[in-house]
Amino acid sequence: MALLVPSLIAYALACLLPLVFLRKDNKAIRQVSYGLILIASAFLTILALKIFISNQPISAVLLQITPGLGFSVFLDRLAALFIFIIAIVSVSFAIYSFNYAEHTGSHIRKNLLAAFSGLFILSMVLFVASGNIFSQLLFWELMSLTSFFLVMFDYEKQETQKSGLFYFVMTQMSTLFLMFAFILIYNITGSFDLQPLSGASPAMQGVIFVSLFIGFGIKAGIMPFHKWLPYAHSASPSNVSALMSGVMIKVAIYGLVRYLVFVLEPELWWGVVILVFGVVSALLGVIYALKEHDIKRLLAYHSIENIGIILIGIGLYVIFRAYGLPELAFLSLAAALFHTLNHALFKSLLFMTAGSVVMVMSTRNIEKMGGLIKKMPYTATLFLIGAVAISALPPLNGFVSELMIFQAFFQSFSLGSPSLIILLFIGLSLFALTSALAAACFVKAFGIIFLATPRSEEAANAREVAPGMIIGPAILAALCFLFGIGSYQIFTYLGYHLPIPDMLVISLILIGFLAAFLLAMRLVSNRQKRFSDTWACGLPALMPAWNTPLPVFPTPY
Repeated sequence: MALLVPSLIAYALACLLPLVFLRKDNKAIRQVSYGLILIASAFLTILALKIFISNQPISAVLLQITPGLGFSVFLDRLAALFIFIIAIVSVSFAIYSFNYAEHTGSHIRKNLLAAFSGLFILSMVLFVASGNIFSQLLFWELMSLTSFFLVMFDYEKQETQKSGLFYFVMTQMSTLFLMFAFILIYNITGSFDLQPLSGASPAMQGVIFVSLFIGFGIKAGIMPFHKWLPYAHSASPSNVSALMSGVMIKVAIYGLVRYLVFVLEPELWWGVVILVFGVVSALLGVIYALKEHDIKRLLAYHSIENIGIILIGIGLYVIFRAYGLPELAFLSLAAALFHTLNHALFKSLLFMTAGSVVMVMSTRNIEKMGGLIKKMPYTATLFLIGAVAISALPPLNGFVSELMIFQAFFQSFSLGSPSLIILLFIGLSLFALTSALAAACFVKAFGIIFLATPRSEEAANAREVAPGMIIGPAILAALCFLFGIGSYQIFTYLGYHLPIPDMLVISLILIGFLAAFLLAMRLVSNRQKRFSDTWACGLPALMPAWNTPLPVFPTPY
C-alpha cells in the first residue's frame, strides 16, 4: 500500500491539473501532468514486480460505504501481472507524450488529452486492483467513458464521429452484459466480494459465463464484436491508440481470466467456445490487416488477431482443466498470459512508432510513404523490432509465447475424444497459417513504409522525431528483447519450469555463427567498391509517383 496510494494520488493530480488550468495555454502544466503519470506508473511497476516475485497478495479496504459495500483492493500475482502491463506501457506513453501531445490541436484539447489520459490509466488500474464486483463495474464504466472522450478528440471530423458512435454503443453493450452477470453472481452469493460460485448450478454458471464472455469480449475486440476497434484506434491520437490497444483490451482479458480461474467452475464446452472464437478472430484479423493501407487500421486488425491468439491459449486451458490435465492447463494459461504481456509491449511500440510516422507525414496511407528509413532511422529501427516481435520471429518475445501455445497444441492429441482432436487439429493448422500471414503482413508494411524511394513529397522531406518520441518506444523495444532472450531465465527465477528453449544460449550461438560468417565474407570478398542502380523491376527507369509526369494518351474519337 505504500506505493499504491501515492500512485493513485499522482494519477488523480495528473488528471486535475490540466482541468484546473484548462483555458490557459501553459505547456509546463501539461508536462507536469505527464510527469506525474510517469512517476505513478514507475511506482506501480515496482509494486507489481514486488508482488509477483514475493507471491504475497495485498488486500485492503480503501473506502467503506455501507456494511458489505465499499471499495476494496486485492492484488495477487494475476492482478500484479496486469498492473505491470498497465504501468510499463504508461511509462513509455508518458515519455512519448512529452513531445507528441504538443502537436495535437489547440491548447484546450492538449489539456483535455493530458487530463483524460491520466483518468483513463487510473480507471484501468483501479479495475484490476478492485476486490469486489461493485467497484469493478464502476471503474469499468469510468474506463469506457474516458476512453470514449479520448476517441472523440478530433470530434469535428466525420470519421471520428462515426468511430465514436460505434465505440460508445459497443462499450455500453459491454457494460450491460457485465452488469447482468454481476447481478446473477450477487444473487447467488449475497455478497459483492469475488468468491467461488461453488453452490451455483451448471446451467446458471453457463449463463454467467456467456454474459461475461460477451461483455469482456466486446471490449477485447473479438469477432464478431470487433467492429468498433479499427474505427476507434485509427481515429484517436496515436499515444491513446497505444494505450487502448496495448492496455485497455488486456484489461478485458484480465476480467475473463479472473472469473474463469477463481470464480466460476469451467466446463468443457466453455473451452471449445473460447477456442473457436479465438481461432476465428486470429485468422480473420490478420486477413483484414493484409488488405489495409491505413497504417493504424492495419495495426488495429492485428490487435484482433493477437487477442484471438490469447483466447486460443485460454480455451486450451479450460479444455485441459476439464480433462484433468493440470500441467497442460497451466502451460496453456501461462502462454496466454505471457502473450498478453508481449502483445502489450510490441503493439504499443508499433502504435507509437506509427504515430511518429503519421505525425511527420500527415497521412495514414502507407502508399504515400516509402524511403523513410533514411529520413527516420531510429523510428524505422524501433518499428522493425516491433514488426519482428509481432511476427513471432526469434529471438524476440512474440516467438516464445506463440511457441508455448504450439507446444500446448502438440500435446493435446492424447485426449480421448476424436471430435475434439479433430477440432484441435483444425485450430492448430489455422493458428500456424495466422502466424505465417502476420509475418507476410509486416514484411509488406515495413517495406512499403520505410524501404525503396519516397512516393510523396512529404516522404522525401521527412525528418526524425523528437527524442521523447524515440526514448518511449525504445523502452518497449528493449523489453521485447528482454522477455524474448531472457524468457527461460525469468520463468525459472519465478519458479515456473516450462518446456521452453533457453533463448539466451540460442541467441549467443546464432550471434557466434553470424559473426563467423561476416568475418569469412570480409576475408574472401573483393574490397573494390561497386556502384549500380537500384533494381527497377525490369523498367528502364523508376521515379517516385509524386515526381513522375502523367502520361499523355490520344483522345479517342
